[in-house]
Amino acid sequence: MNESWRTKCYNVATIRQAAKRILPKPVFDFTDGGAEDETTLKRNERDFERLTLLPKPLNGPGKPDLSIELFGRRHALPVMVGPTGLAGLMWPQGEAASARAAAAAGTAYCLSHGSVCRLEDLPKSDAAPRWMQVFVYRDRGFTDELANRAAAAGFDALVLTTDNQVLGNRERDIRNGFAIPPKFPARDLAGMATRINWLLRMRSELPRITFGNYVRDGEAIDIGSLAKRMSELLDAGMSWQDVDRLRKVWKGPLILKGVLHPDEAREAVKRGVDAVIVSNHGGRQLDGAASGIAALPAVVEAVEGQIPVLMDGGIRRGADVVKAIAMGAACCLIARPQLWGLAIAGEQGVAHVLDIFAREIARSMALLGAARVSDLTRDLVVADTR
Repeated sequence: MNESWRTKCYNVATIRQAAKRILPKPVFDFTDGGAEDETTLKRNERDFERLTLLPKPLNGPGKPDLSIELFGRRHALPVMVGPTGLAGLMWPQGEAASARAAAAAGTAYCLSHGSVCRLEDLPKSDAAPRWMQVFVYRDRGFTDELANRAAAAGFDALVLTTDNQVLGNRERDIRNGFAIPPKFPARDLAGMATRINWLLRMRSELPRITFGNYVRDGEAIDIGSLAKRMSELLDAGMSWQDVDRLRKVWKGPLILKGVLHPDEAREAVKRGVDAVIVSNHGGRQLDGAASGIAALPAVVEAVEGQIPVLMDGGIRRGADVVKAIAMGAACCLIARPQLWGLAIAGEQGVAHVLDIFAREIARSMALLGAARVSDLTRDLVVADTR
């Protein structure tokens, strides 16, 4: 892709459209889709639209300062890259590319448990800060193992995702017959000519696509068997005792992801969790769940300022980030937008996405009259009840 893509991809929506043109349909839908009727997926974006902003322009903010502090570390902007499985399917060594882009932007990157690369490979990119996502598995020893491997590899924080007790019913993937590595039905081959750039860059990668963190040293296992192993590891019987166990294993910041109910937020504080992420897994798990931005205020109230509250889901504009922070979020995580950026231009694409967010946040803050992120307060946001 020549450099004209930067001009054409001037916001997240245009980046999504570019990714849709580049990626084979099953691959694009894997990144873009949600569970069942995708009600929650749509709600994540729609509920941001229902919030309106009340500017105070005479505060004279000048050039806004977008930086935030989290876990004793300064980040250049209140947006981080959240965990997304199989980023290496978008671009060769995609996880490392996204991590480098995040580090260059002065923010954190969270590696998915379902990354193509092994977690030990990410530090080779020299990207920091870096977080690691884990699940609670039937084999609790494997959860401990991943946490210990992350500590040994120098990860800065551990993100325990809790809304994955069973896999969500992602019907786009069912309709497309999505598989890893991708297999394309004969009816789709005619349209693959328009995806030639993706095919060319991935031709040597596709045979090796795997879930790197689940492969044992010296083990030869096909990706289908590996995916089956992963799904069988999930445990609907996980409980707060598992959080306690992980709290003892992991000594750094422990973050609980998938919190929507204020009771869970209060319990997280009691259990010594260092932060929570308000999230519905991007609408990919329980269809009908509340949006992140709708659940955010009650969670913020529940923790009473004792720990940071982060959020993800439906964030497509810098103004969305501003609204979330004004509603009490410490920062936001993006997932699909960075995958779309990765799909169109690798590391440069993710860097472009983060730059778009930075410019949109700065513009929104200036127009609101906010000089610092801490100036984004609840009185600046009202619900549109129409």
